[in-house]
Amino acid sequence: MSPPVSALCPLPLRAGSLPTGELIELYMTHYSGRDTTRGHRLSWWKARVGHLALQDLSDDHIHVALQGLSQYNSRYFAGRDADHKPIFKARPKPVAPATLNRYAAALAAVLTWAIKKRIAPKHYVHPCRTIERQAENNERVRFLSDDERERLLKACQASGWDKLYLIVLMALTTGARKSDLTSLRWDNIDFERQQAYCGRSKNGDPRVLPLVAPVLALLRQHRGGDAALIFGSTRVPGIAFDFKDHWRRALAAARIRNFRFHDLRHSCASTLAQHGATLLEIADVLGHRQLQMTKRYSHLTTGHKAELIERVWGDLPAATPDS
Repeated sequence: MSPPVSALCPLPLRAGSLPTGELIELYMTHYSGRDTTRGHRLSWWKARVGHLALQDLSDDHIHVALQGLSQYNSRYFAGRDADHKPIFKARPKPVAPATLNRYAAALAAVLTWAIKKRIAPKHYVHPCRTIERQAENNERVRFLSDDERERLLKACQASGWDKLYLIVLMALTTGARKSDLTSLRWDNIDFERQQAYCGRSKNGDPRVLPLVAPVLALLRQHRGGDAALIFGSTRVPGIAFDFKDHWRRALAAARIRNFRFHDLRHSCASTLAQHGATLLEIADVLGHRQLQMTKRYSHLTTGHKAELIERVWGDLPAATPDS
């Protein structure tokens, strides 16, 4: 067996005999992305295929592992225990196709990295390339009506957590993901330029959030030390505050059902679409790499498209009947 890997050691060259588990460890020591689920998913892979040498890992091994995963109930993050270890609880429904795709993508990223870094043997065939991607149903777009938005914001202002209104307002006006917001530190805020710098988003792209005046005013009210998290825990420094209970109570007080925090992102995009933003502009705000992800809002831009066509082509002469 190969010796334990370390970020301080040079990367092995053409190490086909390297156990996949050690490759995963090596990958994680060099991983600089912001996907907080990457380590959890790769730990799952390590437990199932970690004993196999890189050169022996086949698409059959990956297929069987994913088939097994599809038989389990899905789980959700339910906070941390006294030792700060994550707690996961089961849901009464099977693992979603999107989750299976994310697990496959996590392992695929490791193998792609191994090829790029020349850890994999020459002419190595990527075993994930023949794994069929599961069909996902990502058409769910739930966004707030004007009345719901007003009720929710009022409920957030009355919350027992004094920063709930701030984080909801930021999500609603920037379209940022929850993970981007909860990782923000005070030194990420540029009050003069009215921007927040998120470093890199979940997909690895640099992310800059424009901040509207009400958000800036609230940030100034709560301003803390530069290195501190804006939405940090008051008990555990460096850890984001778990506000799910405050969020649920605000939804209940506002009489809003079937709405997730992530749907604030949809609400931002939908509001932009209804006010004339193009799909390309919405994609830029949300940080979508592919315009396909933004097409779910295309039906909301119909009025804007009609106005555009009328402005460009409305002066064409009408056809005259034959005399």
